[in-house]
Amino acid sequence: MKTEETTVSRRKFLRTGALGAGAAAGALAAPAVVTAQSPTVLKMQTSWPSSDIFQDMAKQYVERVEAMSGGRLKIDLLPAGAVVGAFQVQDACHDGIIDAAHTVPVYWYGKHKAASLFGTGPVWGGSATNLLAWIHKGGGQEFYRELTQDILGLNVVGFFGFPMPAQPLGWFKKEIAGAGDVNGLKYRTVGLAADLMQAMGMRVTQLPGGEIVPAMERGVIDAFEFNNPTSDMRFGAQDVAKNYMLSSYHQASESFEFIFNKDRFERLDKDLQAILRYAVESASTANTALALDQYSADLQKLQKESGVKVVRTPSEVLNKQLEAWDKLIPQLEGDAFMKRVMDSQRAWTERTVFYQLMNDPDYKLAFNHYFPSKIAL
Repeated sequence: MKTEETTVSRRKFLRTGALGAGAAAGALAAPAVVTAQSPTVLKMQTSWPSSDIFQDMAKQYVERVEAMSGGRLKIDLLPAGAVVGAFQVQDACHDGIIDAAHTVPVYWYGKHKAASLFGTGPVWGGSATNLLAWIHKGGGQEFYRELTQDILGLNVVGFFGFPMPAQPLGWFKKEIAGAGDVNGLKYRTVGLAADLMQAMGMRVTQLPGGEIVPAMERGVIDAFEFNNPTSDMRFGAQDVAKNYMLSSYHQASESFEFIFNKDRFERLDKDLQAILRYAVESASTANTALALDQYSADLQKLQKESGVKVVRTPSEVLNKQLEAWDKLIPQLEGDAFMKRVMDSQRAWTERTVFYQLMNDPDYKLAFNHYFPSKIAL
């Protein structure tokens, strides 16, 4: 009997002791309660009105940054004018008034005309995709760093994404049939395109997108370009002009510029810096898909619903643009930095576009095969 009681007691001890030991071990092994850190919030202002498709494209970037960071990064995205004007976002980033900006380099070419070489300079024969490849693989990123940080002394870092479709010649009250028709026109554009159009005989005014239609209504300008069918339609271009001319060499290779205050950027963890940088490439793909879908649909709306006449710019005008670039380039090369950049772009284009043109099939031929009579051969 005693032996049986001893056995029962031993079993009870082992059972309760094991539970107690397990509970103690569990207490020792239990992870400490971690209080979730608040996300790092970056204030980013764009150069676009809240209604512009470019603001939608900036949102695609924000969504990717926040998803990739698991919520550790949040971006407070603001439209043009929320803090500073559309053309002042670079200065605001430099000064730390905002942390980041979504814009284009042509908007600060007043500081140095070389800014236009990163998207709105001479067209050597390549597309925006080709120029973006030069930025990534042909030395363009380092040239950009040299210009912004070494030459201009700006406290910013920047990256490029979304190779834009070539920008239309623009909106005109009367169709442009030949190069002589542009003489004396009061025309809106920006950057080196202003120099180009002036060389062709136009009188140029540089305005942010949101000011274009009011200027047209007041007679400040009588023709203009902005960027694409969707942006143009959203701000009411079709209400002040009915001739929309596609194809031009004035801004045929532009991309978005993503600017960050350098001190703010470098204080972030390295993985968050990488997310901000490489989300630009991710958003670039998303932006391209959105653009092809929306631009083409809105071009049809402009024709069918607003009575807009859509035509391609005559070859005579395009040739005149190239001749005007030929006159401007030697002047621009008087600046040693600009000459180095353009020499690099020419060497890149000669090699890469030769490959592209030799390799690409005639897409227009195939299009006309399946959709005859839509575009003249």
